Amino acid sequence: MTTVLIVDDQPLQRFGFRMLLESQDDMTVVGEASNGSEAIRMTAELHPDVALMDIRMPGLDGIEATRRIVSSGDRTRVLILTTFDLDEYAYAGLRAGASGFLIKDAQPEELLAGIRAVATGDAVVAPSLTRRLLDAYAEHLPTPGPATTPGQDPRLVSLTDREREILTVVGQGWTNTEISTRLHLAESTVKTHVSRILAKTGSRDRIQAVILAYDTRLVEPS
Repeated sequence: MTTVLIVDDQPLQRFGFRMLLESQDDMTVVGEASNGSEAIRMTAELHPDVALMDIRMPGLDGIEATRRIVSSGDRTRVLILTTFDLDEYAYAGLRAGASGFLIKDAQPEELLAGIRAVATGDAVVAPSLTRRLLDAYAEHLPTPGPATTPGQDPRLVSLTDREREILTVVGQGWTNTEISTRLHLAESTVKTHVSRILAKTGSRDRIQAVILAYDTRLVEPS
């Protein structure tokens, strides 16, 4: 059973989400929050599998709430809702640690599939779309110091040469199938490498690995 916390400042929106989610045999809504502060408190109390997070709310917004939930180390994964797929809010949400985002007018089946994917540790947004977002907002990326060499970040020290290579192409938006074909590796081997990369770098999911590849300059904005 996937447990979900609904975070939205609109009561009718929360009601609609609850009706949809509770129509599913494998989902249950454990609570509703109307702002970011409530979301943080209820996440700490209820430890839901997924927080369905609106971004624009009065008081503490969804981006800061996401940042605080992720930094707390709670197992809850955040799926953010935004109006447009390539906007600053989606970008900020991913950088805050969200495991993905969906457009607010997504079809019900897309929302349900997204929640299930995030709950099992998968990323909802395709890495290629994450890269488009990062490219679009490249000016907000951390500025490397004068002595910084691309790829020399301490978070990469424990990676093997092959893992570093795979992290680079993950950052470029390649799927596991593309990596398997282009690098002549079994897809199961690619999945193993990706899992090890996530573990070694402390990345919660593939989306955060793409962001890491940008932050450490393994991948440069196009």
